[in-house]
Amino acid sequence: MDTKREEKDALMQKTGEAEIKSELDELDISILRYLERYGRATNYEVGEAVGLSASAASRRIQALESAGTIRGYRAMVDDRLLGRRMTVYIRVTLERQSAPVLSSFEAALRHCKEIVSCHLMAGQYDYMLVARVAGIDDYGRLHQNELSRLPGVTRLETSFALRDVLDGNRV
Repeated sequence: MDTKREEKDALMQKTGEAEIKSELDELDISILRYLERYGRATNYEVGEAVGLSASAASRRIQALESAGTIRGYRAMVDDRLLGRRMTVYIRVTLERQSAPVLSSFEAALRHCKEIVSCHLMAGQYDYMLVARVAGIDDYGRLHQNELSRLPGVTRLETSFALRDVLDGNRV
């Protein structure tokens, strides 16, 4: 273990400097990469992986949480076991890209539980949505009853994934 590094971390914690630290050092990045893969790791396991004691790893993790660098923890659930077997990509074109139209669209979209991600795009389309649905009938309902009624929508183009190859779970 690097005792100088641990002493520096302890001093930062005492002075409150950890909360206002804006740049990530190599150790922070190592901790974040480890937690991305092993989100349920103990402080001891994180410390072992990056060369710190459990208490120093805990202080670093708490500082990263306080700074908003770590936004939360969640379980990666197999959507298929919940009946959501189909991944759908939806390209959305709006009537215009004014702030009120974008804001209204985004606010209304937050109520669509099947949408798992939404990205404002540069290029031909305004938004790229990703939905997880049970099947084609479920998507038909989503399209007709929710997506086509969102404010400002003039066009929806849909693609269906044949198979999920990589979905963020690279453990």
